[in-house]
Amino acid sequence: MKNLRLNYETMIKITRSLTRSRKTEEIIQMTVDSIRSSLDIKGCTLFLVNRETNELEVAASTGLSREYLKKGAISALKSIADALEEGPVAVYDVSDDPRIQYPEAAKAEGIASILSVPIMIGDAAIGAVRVYTAEKWEFTLDDVNFVQALAQIAGVIIEMTRLYQGQSEYIETLSTMCESPAL
Repeated sequence: MKNLRLNYETMIKITRSLTRSRKTEEIIQMTVDSIRSSLDIKGCTLFLVNRETNELEVAASTGLSREYLKKGAISALKSIADALEEGPVAVYDVSDDPRIQYPEAAKAEGIASILSVPIMIGDAAIGAVRVYTAEKWEFTLDDVNFVQALAQIAGVIIEMTRLYQGQSEYIETLSTMCESPAL
C-alpha cells in the first residue's frame, strides 16, 4: 500500500464526490477508479448481486480486459462466496485456490492475487468490491480496511441513490395522476 495518509486523503475526496452525485453509475465507477489508483494495483471491479440469478454482475470495472469481464457468469455461491457471508477474503495465489471460479482466465489476464470485500446494507450483502494485483500480494490490514471502508461508503450511497430514484419516480407518477382529468 502506498501511504496511509494518502489513503485517508483519497477517502475524504471520494466521500465528498460521492455525496454530490445522485447517479449510481458515477458513484460506482469513481469508487473502483479511486481504489485502483490509491493502491496502485492492476484492477478493481464492483459487483452487484442479482437476487434472481444469484450471480455477481459487473457494475463497474477498471484495469481489466473486456474478455476477462465476459468470461462467464460469476456465481455468488461459488466465486469467493465467503466474502459475501463472512467478510473480506484475500486470495494470495489465484492459480492455487479452489475458491476461484475461473482460475485459468485469471492467470491469462495476468492476475496473481485477489481481495474480495462485501458491500453490506444492514445484514445483507448487495455486492462485492474485488481488487486484482499482477503480483502475488499479501494484503495488509490497512489494505483490507481501506477497500472495506470505500465499499461500505459506496454501498450506502448506492442505496441512497436507489431510494432517491424510487422517490422521484413515485412523485412523478403522483404528479401525472393529479394532472390527469377526472373521469
